[in-house]
Amino acid sequence: MKPTAWQERVLRGFDRAAERYDRLTRLQRSVAWRLAQLCRREELSDGLWVDLGSGTGHLAKALEELHPGRSVLRVDGSRAMLRGHPDHAEVLRWDLAAGLPVWSEAPTLLASSFCLHWLPNPQRVLQQWARRLSPAGLLAVALPVDGCFPQWQESARRCGVRCTALPFPSSDDLLKTIPAQQLRMTRRVSYTVTSPSLPLLLKPIRRIGAGTSPQAPLALRDWRRLQTNWSDRRNDGQLRLTWVIQLLLIRG
Repeated sequence: MKPTAWQERVLRGFDRAAERYDRLTRLQRSVAWRLAQLCRREELSDGLWVDLGSGTGHLAKALEELHPGRSVLRVDGSRAMLRGHPDHAEVLRWDLAAGLPVWSEAPTLLASSFCLHWLPNPQRVLQQWARRLSPAGLLAVALPVDGCFPQWQESARRCGVRCTALPFPSSDDLLKTIPAQQLRMTRRVSYTVTSPSLPLLLKPIRRIGAGTSPQAPLALRDWRRLQTNWSDRRNDGQLRLTWVIQLLLIRG
């Protein structure tokens, strides 16, 4: 499947952000570690373990640290991101918008953090990933979902300007694609970040490549209106922004 212009823009954005990615992704690192810890509580078989959309490897590193001696294949469409992995790591450059690679054995662990929402039709992709597992395999996924950035949404409504945040998948739509007997765990967790100004609040999102949006950017005056009318501030004036992350464990 040929990538769309939008998907090519996304990959270019992450290529450009590769060198600074690790410095700006505390949230992604925290979520990856949490997902890896959930995997450790499960019975995981030997075999092929894969980090899908690995970026610079937060999730693969966490899985390997929690399972000494195990190796995780890192798969990502960004060549620049994969260059940041250790020399000993096994990596594969592959655009996941085209589906999964063909392996000689069915994976016993497919894990993915902060990737699925960038792919076309995440619900269908989730179902396809689950079908590629070995019979005793585990699919572990973390991604931002609907409900993210309520402060941004509310502030935009107040100001009468567009909210240019990336639209995220619906948790309900994702869960509908998986038979109940395969669903091992589902959990929604919230993370709130703070900053003294709107540019600084959104800087980690924009500078790691995740600022790519299918919507046209706002004018500078609209950004100023958003900051002035931001809907959620701490007593010290710090602006708040909340992520909603869906965690899923699915058995093959």
